[in-house]
Amino acid sequence: MEMEMAKPQAEHGFLQRLVGTWEVRDMPDAGTWVEVVRSLHGIWFVAEGNGQMPGGGDATTVLTLGYDPAKGRYVGSWIGSMMTHMWVYEGEVSADGNTLSLYTTGPDFENPGRTGDYREQIIIKDDDHRIFNSSAKQADGSWKQFMEVNYRRVS
Repeated sequence: MEMEMAKPQAEHGFLQRLVGTWEVRDMPDAGTWVEVVRSLHGIWFVAEGNGQMPGGGDATTVLTLGYDPAKGRYVGSWIGSMMTHMWVYEGEVSADGNTLSLYTTGPDFENPGRTGDYREQIIIKDDDHRIFNSSAKQADGSWKQFMEVNYRRVS
């Protein structure tokens, strides 16, 4: 029995825009952060980040992203050397094609022992500038942003 090879879908085009080497220089109390994004044959995308955390300390992060045609959703995960929780994502791209919103559940940083709902967004500003932000879902259903990072392409 042969397995049919996956083929990139139109939706993978958003993820393809992330491929390259990116730098972050505007994180308060941190050094330069470098993230290298590569494609696994246009199906999966892996972003490995390395640098200094705000307040000090070296860290490494790995983000995986893809598109699942069966679900009609973007899927992915995130791990970082600064925590033991693996974040698992599902999401969608905005109608204008420039914002990927990823939804996940994880530790509630304000209430230890509880979980919370989060939304993380990758916003493409242009070919060489993107933004990553994180928001926590509030009791009234709104999203409160608590982090924003600006990435600039270096190659």
